[in-house]
Amino acid sequence: MKKFFGRESYLDKLSALWRKSTSSFVIVAGRRRIGKSTLVEEFANRSKCDFIELVGLAPDEQMDNQKQIDNFCERLAKRTGTPRQKADCWAKAFDALDDALKGRRRTVVFLDEISWMGKYDSSFAALLKTAWDTQFSKHDRLIFIVAGSVSAWINQNIQNSKGFVGRLSLDFTLPELPPDQCLGFWGRKADRTSTGDILDMLAVTGGVPKYLDEIDPSLSPDENIRRLCYDPDGYLFKDFDRIFDDIFGGSVQAKKRILTILAEKPASVSELAAEFGSNPNGHLSENLSELEEAGFIAGSKGTNPITGKRIREVRYRLRDNYTRFYLRYILPKKETIANGFYKYVPLDRLPGWDTIMGLQFENLVLNNIASLAPLIGLIGKNVESAAPYFKSGRKTGRGVQIDYLVQLPKCTYVIEIKRKHHITAAIEDEMQEKLNRLKLPRNRSVKLVLIYAGELDPAVEENGFFDYLVPADRLLGRSPAESK
Repeated sequence: MKKFFGRESYLDKLSALWRKSTSSFVIVAGRRRIGKSTLVEEFANRSKCDFIELVGLAPDEQMDNQKQIDNFCERLAKRTGTPRQKADCWAKAFDALDDALKGRRRTVVFLDEISWMGKYDSSFAALLKTAWDTQFSKHDRLIFIVAGSVSAWINQNIQNSKGFVGRLSLDFTLPELPPDQCLGFWGRKADRTSTGDILDMLAVTGGVPKYLDEIDPSLSPDENIRRLCYDPDGYLFKDFDRIFDDIFGGSVQAKKRILTILAEKPASVSELAAEFGSNPNGHLSENLSELEEAGFIAGSKGTNPITGKRIREVRYRLRDNYTRFYLRYILPKKETIANGFYKYVPLDRLPGWDTIMGLQFENLVLNNIASLAPLIGLIGKNVESAAPYFKSGRKTGRGVQIDYLVQLPKCTYVIEIKRKHHITAAIEDEMQEKLNRLKLPRNRSVKLVLIYAGELDPAVEENGFFDYLVPADRLLGRSPAESK
């Protein structure tokens, strides 16, 4: 039985569709392993309705349109207990589905990995639209859900297609689980597992349910990471290539290169273009859009805190924690790992391990920072801009990088994210130097925020330098006392 945690808001949105007197067409997008199929299955189970799940076949060199159609018809017959229909085109396959729906009680039809189904027939989306208009939409107790990992295909063929305008009842991209909804993967051991241990695992896996499902809660984070990432048979050692080629197909190499660059540090469009030697308005722009739609990267502009004007150029960061960890800390060692030399190495003895985990933790917090807004006085405030901030020091030698900058009309929040075993009062000098380099206007108030994982020197709290101190426990919905 699949584990299911969280996602209640999405289940509520889906359940509300049953209150309509007409059928509903729904799109669920999101990266592979994120739990799209599990969510839809959970929704159908809770609805106690008929559930017809039809899954596209993964692309390979021998795959073609007829094989996809044959698979569709075969699965339809098995799921509905109806005779297998022969079809030589998608129009006839959709006729078979319509016949199977007749006389049924309320039903969820789920076309999973729809981009794989439609990959080999340029008319697939148009035929689906016609089938919806003339057949499927006539079943008033039907929720018709399509899902896929190739967000660009769904975007181009359905979401932004003129043919589907006005036909979508619900359309969402499923994000990673927030940290506080990931505790269920530790089961009854969650209460006996420290916040630091849980967050170290989340720093590597992100809130991707399938990856969390592979965790052994009885093992330490180092043992789990070594087993999953640094063993030749480890799930996370192999998964990048398994999912990435399936999602992006022909343009996979360019996208991998973009991610490899961003794994080292965030970059602007012009900086990426310089690496590629290309026009930022050409294929690079398309690849960035597709990676962002798929949830692998995040782009932000923000506002210049000195001038108050919007920053013109988008700056991208690699937001997917697993992809970031794989490209920086697994791929460069792939051959050595494959030969079995990392199976028994204590990870905390690897050069720079604390730095590695610190950067992964920072990325995790950035992906979930909105959940901490109530703890730093931002509820009900007019937030004009919220983004990481970077100012080059090429000309002045006084560059600065702020983990996260939140700007209100008269106040700027400067947020530092830190993971160390022991955080001393030296953090105050570091922050003061950043403020000096930032050079905010004197007519603006400044609030300093430290989000931290590790032991905080009591002097930091006693000195009152920071306006808000937010322990990492809060990401898990715990009070500091609960994690000890």
